[in-house]
Amino acid sequence: MSTVFRELLKKVGSGEHTSESLTRAEAATATKMMLLGEATPAQIGAFLIAHRIKRPTAEEIAGMLDTYHELGPKLQPITSARRAIVLGIPYDGRTRTAPISPVTALLLAVSGQPVVMHGGDRKPTKYGLPLIDIWQGLGVDWTGLSLEKTQQVFEQTGIGFIYTPQHFPLTESLWEYRDQLGKRPPFATMELIWCPYAGDAHIIAGFVHPPTEGLFQTALALQGITYFTTVKGLEGSCELPRDRTAIIGLGGATPKETGISPIERLHLVARDSGFAMKNVPLDSLEELVANIKGVLDGKPSELMDTALWNGGFYLWRSGICSDMQEGIAKAKKLLTSGVVAEKLQKLITLVTAH
Repeated sequence: MSTVFRELLKKVGSGEHTSESLTRAEAATATKMMLLGEATPAQIGAFLIAHRIKRPTAEEIAGMLDTYHELGPKLQPITSARRAIVLGIPYDGRTRTAPISPVTALLLAVSGQPVVMHGGDRKPTKYGLPLIDIWQGLGVDWTGLSLEKTQQVFEQTGIGFIYTPQHFPLTESLWEYRDQLGKRPPFATMELIWCPYAGDAHIIAGFVHPPTEGLFQTALALQGITYFTTVKGLEGSCELPRDRTAIIGLGGATPKETGISPIERLHLVARDSGFAMKNVPLDSLEELVANIKGVLDGKPSELMDTALWNGGFYLWRSGICSDMQEGIAKAKKLLTSGVVAEKLQKLITLVTAH
């Protein structure tokens, strides 16, 4: 048993009136001891559930990120006029709405905007559809690539995928705890703003509950990150909903005296851009992949509208287009011209060659 970890556990697990938050350094230490197995299984399980009940602070999230940056993988900077976008999407996947993020990544990459994604296989607590399965369905199997080979693909295509079971296996030991506890621990929040890229990055993170956005804002400030985007997205992802107003936070580049970057609020309604106010439901993986291929072939569909809605926003937010409408028009032109499908084929060829 680790007596050091026991003291950290006592701080967060002492109950409503006497529990204390960890310092940033203590949170980093606790995270490291769990990843390296220096704490016992009983201690780890107790910590994860106690920390969830207490609720994490921004300082604790920053400490967790410190350890992930110390022990985890990083894609190295590539030559680009634009800071790489890092998409923070829940690792336990989607169960209700059809994901479109791989198409968004392809649209951005073909426009000169590098994109980094990260995640693993089907994970607890939701066991939803993860990004890695969608990419595999499209013919891109990231799972067998070393970090060095992933870097090469990233440099040649502008798209990189950190597959955590391969590139950050230390994290795998904690998934059994998540399954047994049946609840997401604060790690699930931290993963949304983790940046496995060593260069200048634009963090884009989805959230469900409004307090999470403020947690992101302060934790990123502690990490020295002032430029970011938050999206109250579909199932906690950074995909814009169509059935309700999309609530978006735009983190500015100049922080206030507090060191925290101000958020500019943006509300977007799909109807205003000519799209129906409904989301595309998620059926089987096979049907989703077939529908995505239809989008890449330029065929009109509800999923195409979702691709245009999201693509338009991200082309604008990246500075590639001057406004949403120009972004939507550009996304449509890119998809119907076949250049996005060509980008996917190049990605398939490079990944398969490795």
